Amino acid sequence: MKIVSRNEELLRDALSCIPQPSSRTSLASCNKLIRFEDISAAAFKIQCGVQKTPCMYSRLSKQYGMDIYLKKEFLQYTGSVKERGVLYLLMSLPQDQQRKGVIVASDSNFSMAVAYHASELRIPVFVIMSTSTAPARVKMCREYGAMVISYGTAAKDSQVHARRLAQENGYLYLEEEDSAVYLSGLGTVGLEMYEQVPKLDAVIFPAGGHCGLLAGSAAALKHLNPHISIIGVESESFPVLQQSLKAGHPTEDQACNNHHFYGDVSGVCFGSNSLQLTGKLVDKVVAVREEDILISMLRLLEYERATVDAEGAIGLAALVAGKLPELKGKRVAVVICSGNLELHLLQQCIAHALTLDNRVCRFSLVISDCPGDMSKLLEILAREEARVLDIKQERTFVTSELFTVQVICTVETRDKIHTAQLRNALLERYPRTAWTER
Repeated sequence: MKIVSRNEELLRDALSCIPQPSSRTSLASCNKLIRFEDISAAAFKIQCGVQKTPCMYSRLSKQYGMDIYLKKEFLQYTGSVKERGVLYLLMSLPQDQQRKGVIVASDSNFSMAVAYHASELRIPVFVIMSTSTAPARVKMCREYGAMVISYGTAAKDSQVHARRLAQENGYLYLEEEDSAVYLSGLGTVGLEMYEQVPKLDAVIFPAGGHCGLLAGSAAALKHLNPHISIIGVESESFPVLQQSLKAGHPTEDQACNNHHFYGDVSGVCFGSNSLQLTGKLVDKVVAVREEDILISMLRLLEYERATVDAEGAIGLAALVAGKLPELKGKRVAVVICSGNLELHLLQQCIAHALTLDNRVCRFSLVISDCPGDMSKLLEILAREEARVLDIKQERTFVTSELFTVQVICTVETRDKIHTAQLRNALLERYPRTAWTER
């Protein structure tokens, strides 16, 4: 996996060719070799259209025993790193196709990036979304300047309709794939990180089905310094990339979850070119649990004031879970690539994360239904500095004895040690206290 010179061609890839007059309405593919110069050219061309996001030293470094730098790609205008590949893809289209317009069919970060940058480039853009799409996403795409059409109850219905409209009207149907143009745009993340953080030992990227960011950035970083360790992180629930690498071709995980929480980290591995590039240049791919992703989201919110989704938090989750002990004492960059999480999901994620982090706990106990007994319980909670979030009393269905009340209490604590102290204090006064296990 050693790169000999700066001009060495990295890997055979499929280039999204300039569309020629034909019956096809999607980007055609032809063979081309990705070179470091392609990524450099992309960086030059898109520099005025995307943010050069900061790669900042994190306060989480001391907690995990390494120098952690966070590449904050969620600060892009649409909240996603996908803007880099999309902008370069749109700018590479011939003028006649730019005049006719483009069409996409999904509610993904890719579609939102197409909606925004096509509008900025004055390219007519149409986004077909299913009727089950979250209203907030529909509104956002419209505000970016796209013509949004709701069609069908499933994503496949929207895709079929989009292809038909593209065929009938001459629009270019775009979908996220691993063309050389798109990968070169995404690879500019690797260039920036190399400039921003000297003497990097390792870089952690989100992986999963859509591994274009991992593949493109690996090409740039390994060319600049073959000794930088490139690590991909995906979900244990659907290790699509690991299965595909093992099989030697893109595979589909039957257990794949389409829940919006996971975004692009779930799904089918979308191309053999990214897969080959990943297999050649990526040093390690690890999988993390959903619980680790939630804790990672909580850490980023608290320590970095960064509100991110699962795709954005999954890289840090590998450190949270202790999956990379070999990085202790090293300089490590983590790409925080996406921050598009619906508000109701964000609320649920933080609530679950606090519980997983042993900072919100629930217990129940039975006390006599006499004046003063409830105040004694509250005095214990106050003395132990536990914050009461919710407290309920049940009298009618208490089966232990008459004239008693069951108290169900939810409290917030500082950490796991504080929770254990509170538990011991309650058991000392109320031996039959029952704790709700998470």
